[in-house]
Amino acid sequence: MPKNDNMLAILWMLNSGVKITAKQLSEKLEINIRTVYRYMDALSASGVPIISDTGHNGGYSLLHHFTRAPLLFDMEEKKALLHAAVFAKEAGYPLSEALGSATSKLKRYSTQEQESVLSHQLSGFEVINRKGYVSIQPVLAELEHALANECSVDIDYRTNREEQYKNRVIDPYGLVNWNNKWYTVAFCHLRNEIRIFRAERILQIKRTPIRFKRSEGFSARDYFMKNLLPDLVDKNGLVSLIIGGRTEALDDLCLHWFMGHHLKERTSNQATFLFEAQAIHTHVPYFLLSYGKSIQVIEPQRLKDKLVAIASDLIEYYQL
Repeated sequence: MPKNDNMLAILWMLNSGVKITAKQLSEKLEINIRTVYRYMDALSASGVPIISDTGHNGGYSLLHHFTRAPLLFDMEEKKALLHAAVFAKEAGYPLSEALGSATSKLKRYSTQEQESVLSHQLSGFEVINRKGYVSIQPVLAELEHALANECSVDIDYRTNREEQYKNRVIDPYGLVNWNNKWYTVAFCHLRNEIRIFRAERILQIKRTPIRFKRSEGFSARDYFMKNLLPDLVDKNGLVSLIIGGRTEALDDLCLHWFMGHHLKERTSNQATFLFEAQAIHTHVPYFLLSYGKSIQVIEPQRLKDKLVAIASDLIEYYQL
């Protein structure tokens, strides 16, 4: 490990408030004990108030009033960062190798007691996501590089409506993880506008020498959510959807990302939603069918008729 990393590691361990000996430092960092003494002299010379106690219970420590540097995290901060890393890794974070190295340093720069506590707490903290496409890891890494360096990328992209891919040059403005899938919000040179691209549909990606400048106040998250859940501008033309049913089913319905966006009112046994008329006849009935008899559409009547028609078609289909 480089000298600077070793010296920072020593500061981390001294920051715990527990006395630590030169022998323990040498074993922890796997360096010669004489090297530890040189590092201690260098830290002291740089102004770090290190106390050296001799004797049976001796060791190195820091003055209690020493102002900690921002990179010296306490136990709660370390735990929070390690927990966050679990979420990121499970979501398929593109810089997983660097993330693993960072979390290893967090553990390594702790005392033996702290490391034991952190390992114990992490062993009871799990995040389970549906596994994504392994093949998108290189794509995500390239998109992250393009985003960070503001350089365009050349991609072969296949939409959900077309079997054949199209070649495009895009300027990635942001990466978004939504519903267990990765997307990039990017300016498309082909369409001359901002578009949203799903990472697993990028078949090939190459760097280009083209540079771009992202708008200062642009938010990939806001753009993504606005396209996913557009504002209901003309509320006069909206249709009320009233649903009754069991409390648990209504709770689940109202918390759903799509239905919840259209929720107008909720009582103990009913929920009222506002939808455009077209949505009432397209994906809404198919979504409601999955709730079976746990909910009941009260109005509009045409939605009930649509549910009956879909159910009849399914019965006829499976009776063939």
